[in-house]
Formats: sequence, C-alpha cells, structure tokens
Amino acid sequence: MATKQRGRPRSFDRETALEKAMRAFWENGYEGTSVSELTREMGIGAPSLYAAFGDKRSLFEEVVRVYGTTHGAGPGRALAEESTARGAVERLLREAADEFTAPGHPHGCLVIHAATNCTTPEVEQSLRDQRGAGLAAIEDRLRQGVAAGELPKNTDAAAFARFVGAVFQGMSQQSRDGATRADLEAIADHAMAAWPAGEPARADARG
Repeated sequence: MATKQRGRPRSFDRETALEKAMRAFWENGYEGTSVSELTREMGIGAPSLYAAFGDKRSLFEEVVRVYGTTHGAGPGRALAEESTARGAVERLLREAADEFTAPGHPHGCLVIHAATNCTTPEVEQSLRDQRGAGLAAIEDRLRQGVAAGELPKNTDAAAFARFVGAVFQGMSQQSRDGATRADLEAIADHAMAAWPAGEPARADARG
C-alpha cells in the first residue's frame, strides 16, 4: 500500500494571499473584515489561513508589516532621503497625494483607515503606536531643520509635526471621500505655504 502523506503542500502563493488580505483590511478596516471575507478574498480555506498565518490578528500584523515596506514606505523614504526638512515634508505630502489616489488598490492609508471603529484594544494600540512613530520621525526631521538653520530657532517642532500629520491624515480621509490627486496636491500646496521662513544668515552682522 502506498504510504499516506502526512500533509499536503500549500496550494497558494503566500505573497499573493497577503496582498489580497491587505486589500481587504485596507478597504474595510480591521473590525470590518471577517475571517470568512478574508478566506474568500484570499482564495483559501480557513484551515489554510490559520496554518499559514495564525489567527486574524496575526495575519493583520503581518499585513501591516508588509504595507510598511511597500505602499506605506514613502514617508520614511522622504524623511531619510531629502537633503532639507522642507524637501522631505513636501515630498511626503506630494507622494501621499499620488499614493492615496493611485488606481489598483484602496484609497488612503491602511494604518489610518484600519483603525476605524476598531474595538480590539491591542490592534488599536498597535496602529496608534505606528502613527505616533510617524509623527516622531517628522518631528525629528524638523528638529534637524532647526539645527541646520532652515527653520527659525523658536519653531515648535512637535506642534509643526502634528500639523503635518493632521494634513497627511486629512488627505487620507479625503481620498476615501472621493478627492482626486489634484485636490490633494492643492492641499499640499496650502500646507507648504505655511512653512516658516528660515532665519537669514548672520542677521545680526553689521555691514
């Protein structure tokens, strides 16, 4: 008699399944996405989902990690790669206008939208921590701008970072409500118009 196999190999591509799960959570939020909807979207059965990803919360945590290195990686790159704080913030907002309205995936930011009506404290806190880390990164870049003389010495970097974060989050929600890329670009224009003027070099010099 043939030896009975102990298990069957996975009949699905893990990365593809993760991308489909990401879209479901992105579109409907964490609480609004059921396990049955996940299995339907991913094209796998519940046993396969649990075997490959653990429970719904574990799957979501992996989805958020993948999102952070793909669709959600723009802000981190902008803050790290631009040579000035202004350039970094402007790139962050303009790339958000593009990403939030790009075809082929749900609009807005997954880390912002997935928290809507979330009643799972651990998930809500994790998403809050991620958003907080984003604000801290913006604040750190602004402080670098102050130290470099790009921004006035009395600039409240924490408050200005929250302003940028509020614009970013607002752009995310407005894209969900139908705002176009051009609409969001206009918001970015107005936000950048609020940028404080840098201090003139050697303003106390006598000519």
